Formats: sequence, C-alpha cells, structure tokens
Amino acid sequence: MGIFRVPFPKNEPVRDYAPGSADRAGVEKAIAELKAAPLEIPTVINGKEVKTGKKIEIRAPHNHGLVLGHYYQVGEAEVSKAVETALEAQKTWALMPWEHRAAIFLKAADLLSGPYRYIINAATMLAHSKTIYQAEIDAVCELADFWRFNVYYMQQIYGIQPDSSAGIWDRVDQRPLEGFVFAVTPFNFVSINGNLPTAPVMLGNVSIWKPASTAAYTSHFLMKILREAGLPDGVVNMIFARGAAIGDTVLKNEHLAGIHFTGSTATFQHMWKTVGENITNYRCYPRIVGETGGKDFIFAHASSNVEELVTAITRGAFEFQGQKCSAASRCYLPKSLWPGIRELLLKQIGELKMGDPEDFTNFVNAIIDEPAYRTIKEYIDYARNSKDAEIICGGGYDDSKGWFIEPTVVVTKDPHFKLLEEEIFGPVVTIYVYEDKEYAGTLHLCDQTSPYALTGAVFGTDRRAIALAERALRNAAGNFYINDKPTGAVVGQQPFGGGRASGTNDKAGGIQNMLRWASPRAIKENFVPPKDYRYPFMG
Repeated sequence: MGIFRVPFPKNEPVRDYAPGSADRAGVEKAIAELKAAPLEIPTVINGKEVKTGKKIEIRAPHNHGLVLGHYYQVGEAEVSKAVETALEAQKTWALMPWEHRAAIFLKAADLLSGPYRYIINAATMLAHSKTIYQAEIDAVCELADFWRFNVYYMQQIYGIQPDSSAGIWDRVDQRPLEGFVFAVTPFNFVSINGNLPTAPVMLGNVSIWKPASTAAYTSHFLMKILREAGLPDGVVNMIFARGAAIGDTVLKNEHLAGIHFTGSTATFQHMWKTVGENITNYRCYPRIVGETGGKDFIFAHASSNVEELVTAITRGAFEFQGQKCSAASRCYLPKSLWPGIRELLLKQIGELKMGDPEDFTNFVNAIIDEPAYRTIKEYIDYARNSKDAEIICGGGYDDSKGWFIEPTVVVTKDPHFKLLEEEIFGPVVTIYVYEDKEYAGTLHLCDQTSPYALTGAVFGTDRRAIALAERALRNAAGNFYINDKPTGAVVGQQPFGGGRASGTNDKAGGIQNMLRWASPRAIKENFVPPKDYRYPFMG
C-alpha cells in the first residue's frame, strides 16, 4: 500500500507534419489504409459489439464519393440494455482503487499519442474534414491532455482533506454518483468525444455515451483505445441511437445521476426541461453539466496592431471552417483602423486555399454535413439580400463534390443585425465598425448583443483601454483573450467553458469539471467519545 502520486501532467507537444517528415509520411500512410478498408462500426454495450438492421453510411464531408464505412443504429431495447449494464458494472468499478482507474486512462493517453497517433489523425481528417494541424491539436494532443490532467485533478480532489480537532479525525470520502452519467458529444472535437464520457468515469462513475452520428467514425477508434487500455466492460457504453429511443429510457430513468453535454442550446434546454419535469422520479438530483455554443467576439481598440488583429480574425474565424464553439463570429473594429484592417484581411483571405484535407496546402476544408451546409448558406443568402449588410469577400458555396463554403466576411451598420446576434457555426464573420470615440459604449453593446458568453478577445496596446474592456466584458465570455484569437484553449492552462446561454461554465480541462462528478461524504471519527451527557456550563 502507499499514498500514490500520478505523473505530473505535461501538455502533449504538437507536431508540425512538415513536408518530408516521418510524421507526414505516417499520417499519409494511415489515410491510405483507412480509405482502402471501410469500417463496420457497431454500438458497444458491456464490451460486446452490437449490430442491428439499421445500417447507416458514413461519407467524407469533402468528397461525397468516398465511403468511409457504416455504423449501426440501435433502438430502445439496446439503450435499455446499456443502462442496465452500466448500473451493474458500477458495483465493481466504484470499488476499484483509484490508482488502478487512473492507470487505465494514463495508458489510454499513451496509446493515443503513440501507436494510434497517425490513425486517429487520419480518421479525423477524413471524417471531420480537418487539416492535419487541426486534427493533431484536437484528436491527439487535447484528448491526451484531458486524460492525463483529469487523472491529476482526481488525485488532487482525493487529497483535499479537512483539519481535525484534538481527539478527532475528520476526513472526506469522494464517492461516485449513485446511478449513471449520460454523455452526449458533438461532431466538432474528437477530444470532447473522448472527454465527456470518461471524466466522470475516472471518479468511479459509469456512462452511457451517445456520440453525434457525424462523429461515429472517430468515436469507434476512441472506444477501441479505451478497451485496449483495460477499461472494464460496461463502464462506458457507446450507443448510436435517435433521440426518441433515448428520452424515456435515459432521461426519465430513476438512476440518471448526471448529464455531461456539448451541443446545441435548444437540445440542452430540452434535456434540462425533461429533467425538471421528472425531478420527483430520480433517486438523486442529476448533475447537469453542459457547454452549448457561442457568438464569440473580437473587439479591437484604436491602439491595436493591425497585423496581429487581422491574423487573429483569419485564424479565429476560419480554422476548421468556423465549426468551433469558440470561433470568432463577430468583430467590433474602430473606424480609424478599418481601411488598413480591410485591406490586409482581404489579402489574407484571398490567399487561403480550400479543398480536400489530403492536400496539406489547404487551410479550409468542408462543412460537416448537408444540414449544416444549408443552414450556413441561408445566413449568407440573408446577408446578400439585406440592405443593412455587405459581403466584402467570400459568400460562395458549392456542394457538387463536398460541402464547401468560402470564408465569408460580412460588414453591417446595424449593431443588431441578425448575423451579429445568432450562432452560425460556419466560416462566416460579421463586422461592425464603430466610431473611435464610442469605444466604451460599444463595449456595452458587445456585452448585451448576444445571449451567449463563451469566448471573446480584446486587442489593443493602450492598457487603460484593455482594462476597461476586461471590466465591461467580464460576464460576456468565460474564456477571455487579450491580444490573441478567441480559440485554442489548452487543457491545464485555460479551462474551457462559458456562462449565459453558452452553458454551465464547469470548465472542461480544469478541476472544476471533475468536482461535479464526485459526491463527498464527510466522516468524523471520535477517538475518545464522552461518557456523560452533562456539559460544563450545567455545573
């Protein structure tokens, strides 16, 4: 026995995949292997592969003709079995010593960043249409960081113990929740897919994991890694199911102990409402943790460096086609700098190449699927037909081979223009140019314009202006950046999450999130209990 310490976590280094490098050759080989062998992706319940009659095709977003494989969709019976399995697995999983739970995820991180590195990057490029750099920082580095840092946070949580009085030993037992956690994950980050079902599991919980259908391909590999790392059967059950098969079986189940969610605001609110309507049915109050999107801003002061600002807009708005909850979607720019900003921004965007992620010179790839493509297209058409807006670059789209939309910049004189207020989740950024003297008032406008409060950035070299922005926008963003783009939060450095309509701000990548999955029990042991009921004051 011992008081164990996990290795101190360090962020996984991001590799550059330069031309001629062994890393470049490795991922190109993995891409070729995946394209040559389409996958059959089952639901996994109690460690067993489940295939049904409902077989759904997976095609690459950037190439309609490239079939990557199929996944199998299950119904209510299979979902019910997953819940039953998870609850049975928790009986032994919750009793497993924490250091053995930790070892599984430390091994998973090493498998991911080692032998699985090229294959998970290749899968992310093909199924999510990400550049190799976006795949590397997401599917490998961030997820490895989640697994290593979360294990460390678990150790810290167990180590937080109270003081004790003379003759007393006080201690805290961090128990798992009673029941199962429902993890709902999105398409846009493989790292979120791997984090949401596993963060609660580290602390002795069990999870029912529902990945987005457009993430089935990469989720298959994550499940494979977890099983190879030694995760016991039934602790994480991966299901591909429609909402109708989940509602009563999962959300209304008396053993629902928590929800770990990333996705749309409407879906999260519907789930919260369902929990509220059924609150008397549960054995305990479910923990609800969610991140639901944003309308993220870049706000520039007249003292900003134009080159730095424009580069932040280009990268912040158009990396991964703007399909990030944190993507820069609206900009507030001073009139005095606008001519120079416009010129350089149009130059940078004009140099961006768009196409297949297998062409490593492309900066922009495809939108994830047809519904997203059509939604983004509608916003662009709305701006094109509006008298209150001008599209100064981009605005084109083409679905003949893949779901391609050009990086698009919209300028409006209406501070409440639709594209300044609503989440688009695509390669569209809307700009509002303000009078320099209206800096303070425009900060207030930025704070009040959107219901979201996820990420935001302020640019400037005038420290008084930066300090004012930091105060005025204190509640407008859960992740706030100074002279940097509002994307790219790093686990252990910038815990991620926002408030208002952006979610519960429980900070993925920080100890705050891990604390939500433990139920503390205070234990007081009295070494010399009193033997007389009378107190001294009674004498």
